[in-house]
Amino acid sequence: MEQQEQLAAKVIGDFDALVSVGRTIVDNNIGSDRRPTLRLSASLLLVGQILYVIVTLFHAGGDANNHPAIFEGYAASGAWTFVHLMQFACTAIMLSGVFALFFGLNVQGEIAKWAARFGAALTVVSFALYGIVLAVDGVALKQAVDAWAKAPDAEKAARFAVAEAIRWVEWGTRSYEAFTLGLALVLFAVTVARANIPKPIAYLMALSGFAYWLQGWTAGVEGFSPAHVVGIEAAEVINVIWAAWLLVFALRK
Repeated sequence: MEQQEQLAAKVIGDFDALVSVGRTIVDNNIGSDRRPTLRLSASLLLVGQILYVIVTLFHAGGDANNHPAIFEGYAASGAWTFVHLMQFACTAIMLSGVFALFFGLNVQGEIAKWAARFGAALTVVSFALYGIVLAVDGVALKQAVDAWAKAPDAEKAARFAVAEAIRWVEWGTRSYEAFTLGLALVLFAVTVARANIPKPIAYLMALSGFAYWLQGWTAGVEGFSPAHVVGIEAAEVINVIWAAWLLVFALRK
């Protein structure tokens, strides 16, 4: 009986040692696998953001809150559908990079882990909301302004009212898409601040999140005003900086 107990204790001890070794191997493999994931994340975000800026240069321009003038430009735009499709593709690339951060960060502590989980979930929600934004802007608004531009004088007022109402729906969807993406970046910033990554990257991510919140607030309150444009441009510049920094860090690590 005593020998059986000793044998059982030895088996349990050997099993515990094996589990411990296995956990060490897994942890080491996970740690070593984080570097290519971080490179992928940063590369996707950097490429997506830069391409988005380039594509948007071909978007019909003007004072976006001057609806009579800007709607004429939208109606005359022959590249409208292509530009918005490319904006959707670029955003998909960029947000894939943000989402990949969830798999590239090796953090300890429940707060950081839950922040990363919620950040990843909100990134997916943000992409879905952006799809709605482009459905409203890229399809519904284009059809409405085309109909307004071609309508006889007797129908123009009614057609314009429809187009303007669609524009206001765009304000609302874009507002909450920006709020959602901003929150995702702030949550990821919390996670990055607790990971083995330079702290300034986390600070820049949080600052980008605040810029998206500025976009969300201004879009909901005053539409596509100059302050809204400042929020857009600030987020784009900051995103490029922290994504490039993260890529350099992942390449050197």
